[in-house]
Amino acid sequence: MTLDEVDALLGPEADHRVAERVFLAEGWTPCGAGDWASALRSPGGDLAVRISPFDPAGPYVAEIYREAAHTRQVPRLFVHRRLAGGGDLSVMEWLAAVPEVEAVAFHRAIAEAAPEVAELADVIRRVHERAQVELPWCGPIDVNPDNVMRAADGRLVIADLFSAAGPELYRTAADDPALVAARIPEWERRFMVEIPLTSSGPWEPGAQEKLRAGLAAADAARSRS
Repeated sequence: MTLDEVDALLGPEADHRVAERVFLAEGWTPCGAGDWASALRSPGGDLAVRISPFDPAGPYVAEIYREAAHTRQVPRLFVHRRLAGGGDLSVMEWLAAVPEVEAVAFHRAIAEAAPEVAELADVIRRVHERAQVELPWCGPIDVNPDNVMRAADGRLVIADLFSAAGPELYRTAADDPALVAARIPEWERRFMVEIPLTSSGPWEPGAQEKLRAGLAAADAARSRS
């Protein structure tokens, strides 16, 4: 699958809802969800699409996949595309879970820049350092063992290397929505209250509506100023 093919399927203004609906109509099937995104598996079983309503870190993670592709220690990335409203879409090779002991060892090797992962570790460090400068509420490298997976050819890869600092960002959105409105444009966070929160959630009753209203009020105040 190529970017041109995805663009032809989705059109230029698709958001995460459109993307999920289109892929489901093409025969892709749900295969999981995390805090930031849900995933669908291709009809042939060899690809997965990750669809997020809101993921500021998505372009940086995709950059790591591209820059470290030669190491074969990151997923094969076929398509990366931003979605309307701040969403993010990636089409990657299908990956399977690995035992936790293998995942922890792989994370440790990256953290220590061990020789067998030195090039990968360098790419991760460089891109993450830039993200920390450019990305409001950039999160740390994610050492969740679930992020280490195995490709169909048997190699270990690391995915979802980091994200926005979710707890801090959403706490700020609740307590000081004007600050979030000032630092992240509305068109880049339109659907920030629609992330799945499957791992650390669920959303508390009324929390999404409160965040949405607070941010809308902050945007209205900015437009009047």
